[in-house]
Amino acid sequence: MALYEHVFLARQDLSSQQIDALVEQYKGVIENGGGSVGRVENWGLKSLAYRIKKNRKAHFTLMDIDAPADAVKELERQMGLSEDVLRFMTIRVNAHEEGPSAMMQRRDDRDRGRRDDRGPRRDRDDGPRRPRESNEGAQ
Repeated sequence: MALYEHVFLARQDLSSQQIDALVEQYKGVIENGGGSVGRVENWGLKSLAYRIKKNRKAHFTLMDIDAPADAVKELERQMGLSEDVLRFMTIRVNAHEEGPSAMMQRRDDRDRGRRDDRGPRRDRDDGPRRPRESNEGAQ
């Protein structure tokens, strides 16, 4: 069996219980196809870059799947028919990540450069300044 990461976006007007019910429904589809679902992360309600089916926000959910391709195809077919699911994406991976995904890590834990890591900031008063060019004489 192959390993997959599956992310789906659900409508913004669904409650947390309805999102959990969707996850359980899709877990059943995978398990009926002979696979299993590992980690499930609910990333919460997030703003979209553009409207999708008149929605400005969506509930994002990640599922780690270990299943045959036919089970994943059935999952995608059922998501395509559902009015509650706006978009979904399935990616085949070599191994599932350990621990929380990048979306669930705190901002401090992410690999971002902080001011201390880049060295001291150059003060604005250091060094000569270039004079501004004036546009008074140009017409």
